[in-house]
Amino acid sequence: MREIPHWIDGTEVSGTGDRRLPVYDPATGERQAEVVAATGPEVRAAVRSAAAAQPGWRAASLSRRAEVMFRFRDLVDGNRIQLATLLSAEHGKTVADAAGEVARGLENVEFATGAPHLLKGGYSEQAATGVDVYSIRQPLGVVAGITPFNFPAMVPMWMFCTALVAGNTFVLKPSEKDPSVSLLLADLLRRAGLPDGAFNVVQGDRSAVEALIADPDIAALSFVGSTPVARSVYEAGTRAGKRVQALGGAKNHMVVLPDADVDAAADAAVSAGFGSAGERCMAVSVVVAVGAVADRLVEAIAERIGRIRVGPASDPDAEMGPLITGEHRDRVRSYLDRPGGQVVVDGRTLPAADGPGFFLGPSLVDHVATDSAYYTDEIFGPVLSVVRARTYDEAVALVNTCEYGNGTAIFTRDGGAARRFQYDVVCGMVGVNVPIPVPVAYYSFGGWKASLFGDLHVYGPDGLAFCTRTKVVTSRWPDPATSGVDLGFPKVR
Repeated sequence: MREIPHWIDGTEVSGTGDRRLPVYDPATGERQAEVVAATGPEVRAAVRSAAAAQPGWRAASLSRRAEVMFRFRDLVDGNRIQLATLLSAEHGKTVADAAGEVARGLENVEFATGAPHLLKGGYSEQAATGVDVYSIRQPLGVVAGITPFNFPAMVPMWMFCTALVAGNTFVLKPSEKDPSVSLLLADLLRRAGLPDGAFNVVQGDRSAVEALIADPDIAALSFVGSTPVARSVYEAGTRAGKRVQALGGAKNHMVVLPDADVDAAADAAVSAGFGSAGERCMAVSVVVAVGAVADRLVEAIAERIGRIRVGPASDPDAEMGPLITGEHRDRVRSYLDRPGGQVVVDGRTLPAADGPGFFLGPSLVDHVATDSAYYTDEIFGPVLSVVRARTYDEAVALVNTCEYGNGTAIFTRDGGAARRFQYDVVCGMVGVNVPIPVPVAYYSFGGWKASLFGDLHVYGPDGLAFCTRTKVVTSRWPDPATSGVDLGFPKVR
C-alpha cells in the first residue's frame, strides 16, 4: 500500500507512527493509499525546522521573496494538469473542476508577488519638532495552516502565499482524506527557491492539530473546516496565546425575487448547488423562492438536474463526481428519509448510487420547513432545499436569522432591490445575480456569525494583516538646540 509521507526541512520524510489513515479512490471505493499519522515528535520536528528557517527567510529582501513567488507561480501554472489530476484522484471532483480550483489558488500566488507594495508602512515627517514617526509590518514567526478536504490545493494557497511572502515560515496540516497534492506544492516551492524548512507538511488528523496548537513556536493558526471544530480550534489556540482565524461552516441562501430571470436563476442554483457534489463551503444549499416565482423555479431546477451527468473523473463528460467517503455519502443520503420537505428529485435513484464508488445523485427538496434538518444542518452534499417566502422582508429575515453567515446571493432585475439586499443582509459575502460570490484574491474571503471565529478574513489584505504585526517607530536624532530634561508627558510642538 502506498504511504503518503510528511515534508520536513525540504524533503519527504516517511512517517514512523503506528496509526494509519486510509485514502480512498472515491470513484471506486477502493483504498488507494494510506497516511501514517504524525507523532508528536514528528510535528515538533516540522515546527522546529520552520522556526530555524524563519530568521534567514525574514532577512531575505522583499524582492527576493517576490521572486520566489513569481517562480512558484510559473511552476504552478506549468503543472496545472498534474495538480488537478492528483487532486481529482483523491477528492473525486472532475478534473475540470479541480483545474478551476488550481486556477483560483493561483490568483493568490499572483497577489503575493506584489509583496514589495503590500508590505509598505507609513511615514509622518515632523510629527513633532525634529521627530518623525513611521510604521512597519513585520512577520509573526511560524504560521500553521489546517486545511479541509474539499479544496486541498486552493485553501492552502490562500494561507501560505501571504504568510511566506510576509517573511513567516509555514507548517501545513492538510486533510488526511486527500493529502498528496500538498507534497507536490511543497516540491514546487522548493524548486522555486524557497529555503529548506520554510515550508513543511505534517500528515495526520486531530492529534496533529492538537500538537500544533500546543507547540510554543507556532505564532498563528489559520483553519478552515466545520463550525464545531473551528470554534474548538479558535478557543484552544487563543487560550494558548496564538493569533487564530478559524473559518467554519455555511448554509448559503440564494434569494430569487419574482422579477428574476427564471432560467438564469435555475442555471445558477444547479451550478452552485451541485458543483463538486455540493462539497463546497460556498455552495448554495437553500433557494429562497419569493412569491409567485416558486413553482416555475422548482420546475426549471428539476428539469436541469435530470440532465446532469454524474460519473468518475475518468469520464470526460462527467459534470459531477462522487462524495469524499462512503461514510459521508451515507450521511448525506440519510437526509432524504427525513421529514420536513417534499423530495422532488431523489438522487438515490441514480444507478451509480448503489455501486462501489461514493456516488449520490443530485437531489431537490421543495417546501422545506425551517425547523427541519434539511434547513438547520450543514448537509455538505448534493441536496438542494427550496424554502418558499411570501415577501422580500421574509426572505431577508431567513438569511439574517440563520446561524451561519458565509455567503448569500440575490437574483433580480431590480437594481434598487439588489442594493437594498446588500445593505440589509447579515453576511460576509454577497452575490448579486452571482450564485457563488467568492472574492477575487485582492479582496478577502470570510463569513460572519458562526462561519468565522476571529477578527480577520483569509487571503488578500486581511490575510496579509493576519500574518504580520505593526511596529510604530518614533525617532529623533540628537540636536543640542532642542535637548534638555523634561519630565512631562511628550507633547506636540
